Amino acid sequence: MSSSDPNKLISKADKLTKLSLTRWSADWKSATLLYEQAANAFRVAKDYEKAKLAFEKASTGQEMLSSPWDAAKHMENAAGLAKELRNWTEVIDFYRKASELYMQCDRPQPASDALAKGARAVEDTKPDDAIQLYTDACVILEDDGKEQMAFDLYRAAASVYVKLEKYTDAAAFLLRLGLAADKCNARNSQCKAYLSAIIVYLYAHDLKQAEKCYNDCYQIDAFLSSDQNRCASKLLAAYTEGDVEEIKRVAQSSTISNLDNVIIKLARKLPTGDVSASKEEEPLDLDENDLT
Repeated sequence: MSSSDPNKLISKADKLTKLSLTRWSADWKSATLLYEQAANAFRVAKDYEKAKLAFEKASTGQEMLSSPWDAAKHMENAAGLAKELRNWTEVIDFYRKASELYMQCDRPQPASDALAKGARAVEDTKPDDAIQLYTDACVILEDDGKEQMAFDLYRAAASVYVKLEKYTDAAAFLLRLGLAADKCNARNSQCKAYLSAIIVYLYAHDLKQAEKCYNDCYQIDAFLSSDQNRCASKLLAAYTEGDVEEIKRVAQSSTISNLDNVIIKLARKLPTGDVSASKEEEPLDLDENDLT
């Protein structure tokens, strides 16, 4: 093996971190450099399992050197490789660890970003875990007073809830987006979120909750004078009157066409029969673009 053989680099680094009769203290600085070199070499060779392990060790080394930022970067690299290996549990664990390390640096934005990356990676395979990651990512930004940076995360979580047919939870997350937008004076996003929540309730055959949601939103000045309010009012009136053609017409309106793709799909498939009947609509067909 040559001196640049990554396996040999790992072996040498491991020895530098172990105490012995001739080594009374670990040389983490030299070891970490070797782990980093080995990780990059393994990654270039597409030996993702060994590269992942090497980045984990490099991350530990940076922690020992009191450099949580570099440790977090290495942990994100390990998470990316775990994704390549389709080890979804490790993807979640590594991105969470990276987030914690970023928080040690008092860097909430990259900490939230790390959780969001993890959520996006496991949306299809572990949707419940994805929702929790999105939720935790939002909380980090909320605690930092940066709600506006979380708008896409609220939408993504709501989309996953829709995919799981957990419509009440989806609507709740959209209302949470509306509240965050209100704090940021982002009126357009706020009003879109409220209309989206109403549409979700209607799709779930919950006219009563849709009307309650509308009445609550109607108390908010920004919504009162908005196109989204007028659209919601027409939609609810059409439901009350049983006007199927009006429901379809409003669902095709430009106001609804400007909402997120997943909400547009719901609107175009709104139940037009007896809204109190059991839902017998076809399953919603979502593609990846709807969840971004």
